[in-house]
Amino acid sequence: MTQDSSVLDIVDATIARRNARRAFIKAAAGGAAAVGGLSLLAACGDDDGAMSTPFPTPTPTPTTASTDVAILNFALNLEYLEAQFYSYAAFGAGLSPAVLTGTGTQGAVVTGSGAGFPRAVDFSGDPLIGQYAREIAGDENAHVIYLRNALGLSAVAQPAIDISGTATGAFTAAARAAGVVGASDTFDPYASPTNFLLAAYIFEDIGVTAYKGASPSISAMYLDAAAGILAAEAYHAGLVRTALYTRGVSNRDLITATTKISDARDLLDGSGDDDQGIAGTNIGVLATAVSNIVPADTNAIAYSRTSQQVHNIAYLNVSGANRTKGGFFPNGTNNPNPAFTVGLG
Repeated sequence: MTQDSSVLDIVDATIARRNARRAFIKAAAGGAAAVGGLSLLAACGDDDGAMSTPFPTPTPTPTTASTDVAILNFALNLEYLEAQFYSYAAFGAGLSPAVLTGTGTQGAVVTGSGAGFPRAVDFSGDPLIGQYAREIAGDENAHVIYLRNALGLSAVAQPAIDISGTATGAFTAAARAAGVVGASDTFDPYASPTNFLLAAYIFEDIGVTAYKGASPSISAMYLDAAAGILAAEAYHAGLVRTALYTRGVSNRDLITATTKISDARDLLDGSGDDDQGIAGTNIGVLATAVSNIVPADTNAIAYSRTSQQVHNIAYLNVSGANRTKGGFFPNGTNNPNPAFTVGLG
């Protein structure tokens, strides 16, 4: 058995164990009706695995269906990135080639070259963080499968993705832009559990704000599923932020690093100052709080990003103008509807 196949067996088993409490994943595996090239979910499974009475399937307008396709493909691009990173970090191998095909140009995953690449993070000194990594890897893999099933023939292929831990990789560029490492230093997310957490921190908060930003535009057909994925991403983000804060109690440099990454994301997205690190901001009714696990406004409501703002961060948009590629997506994302990036907000 090859390493890739054994890794995929582990990921599949992880997903299977949680299928009973992931109703939206079972819905995608259930009956689906094709409408305008978009597979519309027609059934939902109960927590005990039995199929419940199908939800009424509304007849979407062409505009609604087109918007749903664009939003789900926007999400799929991000899930490819997250799933590949967590898969390599947790298991040392990427996703199955069977879940990478689709419309647009399929790209390879840049994981680094030379001694030690690609490789899994050595979690032997911190097995709890390793367990978190494996669980999140299974979740992100499941998100890819769900979105691909929901989109059917409209699903985009995985674009080229850079998750390298080398001196010329996207993680190093992001860390340098944030000032987490020096201008000539390398940031390798696979070098230690702490580096892994900082790398995960870059992604998870972006995913939460991306799904929240898309929520007003998605149709009722997929709103429940999108809310479910948003909740899962928020759980991931909270876990990563908590783990970093716990370590930061004895190593304040970690807390400072999250503030620097937060400031960098604000600069990269090109709008506002909403992003927050894990240090307490002393706002709201509990002004004595010293941690900031939940980044939110004074009403404890999480903030949103538009599709373009999310792309600006993923492309490491240091120029100040909206870019079309770069960073974690060297050739850009596969987006079948460019106008969507303007209208989402």
